[in-house]
Amino acid sequence: MFENDRVRVLETVVRAGDTTPLDTHLAPHLVVVSSGSHFVRRDAAGMVTLDTRAADPAVVMPRFLWIDGTPAHTLENAGTDDLVVTAIELKQ
Repeated sequence: MFENDRVRVLETVVRAGDTTPLDTHLAPHLVVVSSGSHFVRRDAAGMVTLDTRAADPAVVMPRFLWIDGTPAHTLENAGTDDLVVTAIELKQ
């Protein structure tokens, strides 16, 4: 969506039931969640690292998330609505 020498802004839409290709986000970034409910994150080997449906207490998607970086992963939209997020990556 936008990029300069300080930030890169990405919008990701994962339709209900779809899974993203393997990717990584090593830069620290702010994530703005526009919609979505549940997801399953898997590492590069396909092992589940987070399934929000199985979390106790139950996960409620926050509006904003700070993430220091994410190694290689896929993200499956396990909810019934589209998962829409905007990531603002800080360049170092």
